[in-house]
Parts: sequence; structure tokens; C-alpha cells
Amino acid sequence: MNPDHVQFDVAIPSKYEAGQEIIGRIMAAVDRAGFSSRDRFGIRLSLDEAVTNAIKHGNKLSPDKSVHVRFRLNETGIWVEIEDEGPGFRPEDVPDPTADENLERPSGRGLMLMREFMSRIEYSPKGNLVVLEKQLPQHAPTN
Repeated sequence: MNPDHVQFDVAIPSKYEAGQEIIGRIMAAVDRAGFSSRDRFGIRLSLDEAVTNAIKHGNKLSPDKSVHVRFRLNETGIWVEIEDEGPGFRPEDVPDPTADENLERPSGRGLMLMREFMSRIEYSPKGNLVVLEKQLPQHAPTN
């Protein structure tokens, strides 16, 4: 494997500390990959949101459940899959945080930020797995 390529597949306990450790591991690879400081900020924020949602909302902090994190970094960018053992949710049911009636509500902001910062975000049909991708600038599609 190319030394610039990194990949792993781990299961972490449903604890915030474990989530921060895996985010730190991913960001160590991201920091060496050539992303801009804005992209690194957005990736960290997106990872924090997705991992925290899996631990808190998906697994309900259950010590009997794990969060599965699969990560790949290659010459085109990163790919992260985060899966919890919860019942899932429907992203389309999350209220638009920019709508006037939702401006005072905290829900939905994280999903909106993840969509803004990542090149691609996709949920499984069940809604307990999210895929986040961020392409390196030289590989991002031009409009």
C-alpha cells in the first residue's frame, strides 16, 4: 500500500472519549494529506457531528453497543463510514434549521454543516449509517 494511503476499520464503545480518540486518529491522517485549513476544520466538525450523533442518538450511550468507523485516505481524498447499532432515522424528517420556525431549535444544524463542508454525504436506507467523503482540491469536480 502506498505510504500516503491509510485505512482502518474499528469498532469503538459508545463513549464520547472513544469518539474523540477516533476523530483524532482520522485527523492525524487528514492533517498530512494536503487539505486546506478550512477543509480540515470542516472535516473535523463533520466527523464530530457524525460520531457524536451515532454515540448519543443512535446508540443512546449504551455500553452494550458500538460505533463502527471505517476510514480510507488515498490520493483523491478521504472516505469515512460511521455506523451505529441504533434504529436509525430519516434525514429528510429533520427540520430545516434555517426556516423561520426552527431558528431557535438546535436540531438539524449539524446535518446542514456536514452537507456544506463535505464533498458527499449519504445515509443508508435504515438511517444508522452515514458516509462522508471529502475530495482533495485537485480531485474535486469543477462546476
